[in-house]
Amino acid sequence: MRTPLRILTTAITAFAVLTVPSAARAADPAYDVLVFSKTAGFRHDSIAVGTQAVRDLGAANNFTVTATEDAARFTAANLAGYEAVVFLNTTGDVLDAAQQSAFEGYIRAGGGYVGVHAAADTEYSWPFYGELVGAWFASHPAIQQATTRVENRAHPATAHLGASLARTDEWYNFQTNPRGSARVLATLDESSYGGGSMGADHPHVWCKTYQGGRSFYTGGGHTQASYAEPAFRQLLLGGLRYASGRAKADCRPENGYTTLYNGATTGWSQAGPGSFTNTDGTLTATGGMGMLWYSAKELRAYSLKLDWRLPGDDNSGVFVGFPASSDPNSAVGNGYEIQIDATDSPDRTTGSVYGFKAADIAARDAALNPPGEWNTFEILVEGERLQVFLNGVRINDFTNTDPVRSLQQGHVGIQNHGTGDDAQFRNIRLKELGGAADVTVQAENWSAASGVQTYPHTPAHNGMVLGYVDPGDWAAYNGVDLTGVNRVRLRVASPGATAGGGVQVRIGSPTGTLLGTATVGNTGGWESYQDVTANLSGVPAGVQNLYLVFTGGTFDVDDLTLVRGSPPGGGPGPIVGVGGKCVDVNAGATADGTKIQLWTCNGSAAQRWTVTGQALTAVGKCLDVAGGATAEGTKVQLWTCNGTGAQNWAVQADGTLRNPQSGRCLTAAGGATADGTQLVISTCAAAAGQRWTLP
Repeated sequence: MRTPLRILTTAITAFAVLTVPSAARAADPAYDVLVFSKTAGFRHDSIAVGTQAVRDLGAANNFTVTATEDAARFTAANLAGYEAVVFLNTTGDVLDAAQQSAFEGYIRAGGGYVGVHAAADTEYSWPFYGELVGAWFASHPAIQQATTRVENRAHPATAHLGASLARTDEWYNFQTNPRGSARVLATLDESSYGGGSMGADHPHVWCKTYQGGRSFYTGGGHTQASYAEPAFRQLLLGGLRYASGRAKADCRPENGYTTLYNGATTGWSQAGPGSFTNTDGTLTATGGMGMLWYSAKELRAYSLKLDWRLPGDDNSGVFVGFPASSDPNSAVGNGYEIQIDATDSPDRTTGSVYGFKAADIAARDAALNPPGEWNTFEILVEGERLQVFLNGVRINDFTNTDPVRSLQQGHVGIQNHGTGDDAQFRNIRLKELGGAADVTVQAENWSAASGVQTYPHTPAHNGMVLGYVDPGDWAAYNGVDLTGVNRVRLRVASPGATAGGGVQVRIGSPTGTLLGTATVGNTGGWESYQDVTANLSGVPAGVQNLYLVFTGGTFDVDDLTLVRGSPPGGGPGPIVGVGGKCVDVNAGATADGTKIQLWTCNGSAAQRWTVTGQALTAVGKCLDVAGGATAEGTKVQLWTCNGTGAQNWAVQADGTLRNPQSGRCLTAAGGATADGTQLVISTCAAAAGQRWTLP
């Protein structure tokens, strides 16, 4: 008897099927889905046919379906038997407090959610659910035909669709735009129908990760006819596969990207033999070995994203950091290739920097979709550092140390490897990070030092680290250009729950001007590296002698990156403190007086803070000292923004957040790191529980 798996189901909009051929998809391992359709408001007459459609999909795709309107099924023990739960046209308040708590635990344990249509018209007083579904219903016009624009054609729910299509349904307007917290997959063209109220950006289908789980929502599925449409059923199936963890996708929010290719090859040039066919927004490699490269512009610091698919055991790659040339071998000799071929050796397989650094194979395998399915790369280049993300998961982190090559300037391209290597690419897009490039320095390459030592360590960039640190030890790096630098990022490794400490960033001498302090916590061991950051203030322009001064703990430092850009602050984003945990609004509530606490970072709205001057805001309200008090240990709370001194927070060079009215600093009570630790104001001492990194 197989172990039952989890799934909650929800319906998805129908679209025109794409004509680009794909390899047959292997059957998913068996799993289980719960379809929940309880209503406490309007009841859709499509619930029965929608439930049957999910049953049909299950019978054809190796998952079993349990349908219920009994909220008593929402217990921890019962939900644990499903890979995903579908809220199929639910309305109103359908779960009590205990059932809500069980479902929250299910999602946080890695469960999946699919919301169909009126799932957005459900549980308005439950903040967790509002974040999970992504946006609540506001209104709708009459049922009519409308045009949908498909924004993401790599997600398993939308990969089969064309760029746009017209269909008939009931088109929801939403109270908020989910784009800031979710990856929008499709939008509505409001010029194609009457009654839209969200303007030029009207999301209709989206996905997201939330507090450990996965969420997929479609606004389609009002009519009975929807569930008979093959393309709509395929959309629903793709959403179920993503929510259940059977298919991977990059569902991180995405904003600010410029299209390099989405059907038009303007600005691209072919180098070497072979070519790419260009059909329906899809480039397919043929012949070679050559390369299609973006010749219109050299790039510096940037995030490059592109969707790719291999029909079988094929070979291709993405080249970065090479000079302009009509010879594809120039990219091989002067740039770096991010490999696409899951069957090669570790340093030459998907996600590797070909011939230089293997991907994290375990992370790669967990994030990779098999041949015949689409994958998404993000290639993030900052200075000489290159990071590779596969379907939203970082699988490689490489720093160039070869003086012949440089990532700080060059072109990008995609490879056509040869006859029979039929790689496909879609939606190539770019976000330039602006300003001068960030500078990465290997920590062991100091100009002078006291107390510390270097030693070889294979997982480290360049194979060496700085270690054996004790309080008061330091390392100096002479001749560093600090112009425009506002943040430092340190790659560190530290074992043990009590390990860690601090790194002060100073200029001029070990006791010179303090620019900022980074906190180092437990990374999971000497072999496990993580990035820690510190905001820097009062940074002078020009070349300076930089000092890292160690204030305690047991850790190694691999490298440091000096980050240039806009001053710290802005957002929305997390405020990260002791133990790597986040400043959190309890349960995402919005009531005045809601507790502000420390909590495991999860990307929810309860942890997305915006910095405006000295005000810190989340869920529409301000970080506030209770009663405007100044006493030691006064609690910090959420409160309606009023501009008083109780809501002012000044960033200090040592990483603390000082409330000028009281002269005290934001503190995790007792320096604790447990989820739920109350935040208070306390005497400023730059203790670990008082140091924060702003978005």
